[in-house]
Amino acid sequence: MMKKKIFSIFLAFCLVTAVGCSGQEATPDSGEKQPGAGQEETEGTENRQEESRTPGGETSKTESGEEDMEPYESVPYRLYPTSENAWVGDVMPMADGDVLQLYYLYDTDHNGIGYHPIHKFSTSNFYEYSDDGLAVPYGAVGEPDLAIGTGSVVKDQDGIYHCFYTGHNDSFPEQGLDKECVMHAVSQDNVTWTKIPEDTFYAADNYSGDDFRDPFVFWNEEEQCYWLLIAAREEKLGGVVARYTSEDLKSWKLCDPLYAPNKQYMLECPDLFKMGDKYYLFYSWDCVTYYAIGDSIYGPFAEPENNVLDGTGFCFYAAKTAQLDGTRYLCGWIGRKWEPKDAGTYNWAGSMLIHELVQKEDGTLGVKEPSGLQEYFAQDRTVEVKQTSGDVREEDGSWHLSADKDEVAVADLGMRAPTMLLECTVSLEEGGYAGFAFGPGEDYGKYTGLVLDSKNNCIHYEGCVLSRMAYVEPLIKTDFVFEPGREYRVKLVMENEIVVLYIDDTKALSNRIYKSVDGAHLAFFANNTEAQFGNISIRTPEN
Repeated sequence: MMKKKIFSIFLAFCLVTAVGCSGQEATPDSGEKQPGAGQEETEGTENRQEESRTPGGETSKTESGEEDMEPYESVPYRLYPTSENAWVGDVMPMADGDVLQLYYLYDTDHNGIGYHPIHKFSTSNFYEYSDDGLAVPYGAVGEPDLAIGTGSVVKDQDGIYHCFYTGHNDSFPEQGLDKECVMHAVSQDNVTWTKIPEDTFYAADNYSGDDFRDPFVFWNEEEQCYWLLIAAREEKLGGVVARYTSEDLKSWKLCDPLYAPNKQYMLECPDLFKMGDKYYLFYSWDCVTYYAIGDSIYGPFAEPENNVLDGTGFCFYAAKTAQLDGTRYLCGWIGRKWEPKDAGTYNWAGSMLIHELVQKEDGTLGVKEPSGLQEYFAQDRTVEVKQTSGDVREEDGSWHLSADKDEVAVADLGMRAPTMLLECTVSLEEGGYAGFAFGPGEDYGKYTGLVLDSKNNCIHYEGCVLSRMAYVEPLIKTDFVFEPGREYRVKLVMENEIVVLYIDDTKALSNRIYKSVDGAHLAFFANNTEAQFGNISIRTPEN
């Protein structure tokens, strides 16, 4: 996928502006932002104030004046990496032995005429990443790959690595040439790559030469040949997953499209794999990653009723998969924002983000945190509610919160750790809102909520203060049907401002919550509902 290539086509779909509850839109900052910019370290205080204001102007007494965590201080990113002074674009994962190789498009805030060389991270546990640097550079002016788009890497039977990627040159149409093509590079050691220009090929006559990208190559055991899937566009069908076959990774034969739903402009970053007795086809568009299911590698592929595993609006995009040690992972990126503010839009590219895929009994898929993170978060922390607001009571280790319309109940856990895993069960009644609040710890009227929304049956975050939840249209969200009184298992994985919510190993919502590092207090909340939070645990990395 090409950042500059597609923006003008579907900007209206992707740049979803989360309007703050004050009614003012965030304005993009024209100045350059580096990874982590604006995430200033915020010092906590040793003693909390004895009183704090509630949304209704009332006060509640602090139960404990002492913090049980160190004052908040940002940490280096280990779970969601980026290179220094750059962002992670589309990820091209490949398992090589017991290591996951994570090639990606290297994006900066100051791309030149040439942009998006392919760089690489590698990991075996999802909390220690090696930055392996440049793999495939972009080409010179006049070459097809002046800019590089998404591709894939495959290792042949002789141990040679093959990278197939998108060549993109915005000036080519003026010369009567196709803007996009498929290009080939090889490596003996997965470090030094050599391009093979003579293997470059362009779209067939029935496909657009300006929209022919994101090659995905794999060995098809059933046919004993290589398949190549490409995001292409056909005039009558719209976006399709085109299919080619090859026996030597050099000459490619065009076949019928593998998937043509006839409803989207493009089906970017296609990825096909088998899990159990089902085949799964992933693709991305509208700032969202989707999937479809088939009983055969040839299809037909059908979308399940809810075929989005994370959220909308570039909060998780261009995800592709790889299998490592028998487990399949969904590898994408969480966008960054123009400014470190909770109201505003996500921009293209950001930090690498990986989910572990879970196959359900009915054949649909879910997501959870990578299992390796359980090893990383090895230190149990004391869970203690520091102060409360509204109708909050404790019973047998669970916290019950109740709030009528336009009321809010909050149970504040105090200063959060910069990197932590919170697990709990949550149940709530219909027609209301509950979840996790982030705020300064001094004024409950300033807390914002990561919302489990039983009124709109979704999970969302838009930086809205808790008391205004009922008046906000969910924007950056993921659909999830809540049954009244049913208990759900929820996990929050946090690293600095990145907060990823997982629920029942089924859905995720990935967020950048700057309020979570601005004062760094974490709380449970309920608005216009009754909610119960139980089986609460907090873990951090060992010191």
